[in-house]
Amino acid sequence: MRIFKNEITIEARELLEEFLGSFEYKASGMSFTSLYMWREINKFSWEIVGDYLCIAAVNNLEMEMDIPFLFPPLTRTGAYDPRKLAETVCEAKQIFERAGYAFSMMLVPFHMTDLLSGALPGKLRFEADRPNFDYVYNTQDLIELKGRDYHAKKNHLNYFLSHYPYEYVNLTSAMAGEAMAFIEAFNARKNLTDPHEKELLLMEERAMRDVFRNLELVGYLTGAIRINGRIEALSIGGRLGKKTVTVHVEKANTEFRGLYQAINNEFCRHVAKDVKRINREEDMGIPGLRKAKLSYKPAMLVEKYAVTFLEPLCRGFR
Repeated sequence: MRIFKNEITIEARELLEEFLGSFEYKASGMSFTSLYMWREINKFSWEIVGDYLCIAAVNNLEMEMDIPFLFPPLTRTGAYDPRKLAETVCEAKQIFERAGYAFSMMLVPFHMTDLLSGALPGKLRFEADRPNFDYVYNTQDLIELKGRDYHAKKNHLNYFLSHYPYEYVNLTSAMAGEAMAFIEAFNARKNLTDPHEKELLLMEERAMRDVFRNLELVGYLTGAIRINGRIEALSIGGRLGKKTVTVHVEKANTEFRGLYQAINNEFCRHVAKDVKRINREEDMGIPGLRKAKLSYKPAMLVEKYAVTFLEPLCRGFR
């Protein structure tokens, strides 16, 4: 089920990046690299509605329920006009409702809530969506791991460096088969039994297989660590605005102590060293993941909100 007529494709990259790159959205999902990676899992679709680009997605965390939602509308010019923004939101709302779905926006970064409330004063309800808050770090902190806060991370990294000869390489599409073999072995060690979790894992594998074949065409930033000639860790990210790199995927074989710290550190040193911030995305409300992301001492969280209408109609904009 897709709300709009267009899908996320490599051919559409140039047009989509005009909108995605014109404004500092700061939210991890609002980059072409992220949209392309998860386009099938989240059934992304898009359309230019009025002056703005609208992207719809499906929240499929529950297998039985595909709940569509709208990203905040994207500007091509870097600016938002309140009247035109209101018209776009209301037209998108009608498109959702004609398709038989209730309208909502999700993943709306905090600094866009004023834009939306100014466009539709008194008509919207904003609710903080804590599981989708992004964790953002100072790049230099992740490179240097200085001070007491990073003592444990530094110890794990030093253990890895002193015990395992390794090679850090740029991951390319020519290495797709090797990278996919690592992903399949990584996932096999999870021994999942829940049917929904297994289905999501298979969907992720399909997404990664396509991503590995198209790393350069989509514009991913990549790194991998080889130990004894085999990939044992990899990281895939992308640009988010002018000052941030987002880490979309980071996986490491936990049989090697310190390997997660090593791939994180090497990726920052090689790929992200020229940007101020690293966005390591959300924790999805998973306690262990939240603990891990907090342990790296984020410089800030990008707050995101769910937005719904307080009244059924967009009066004055129909």
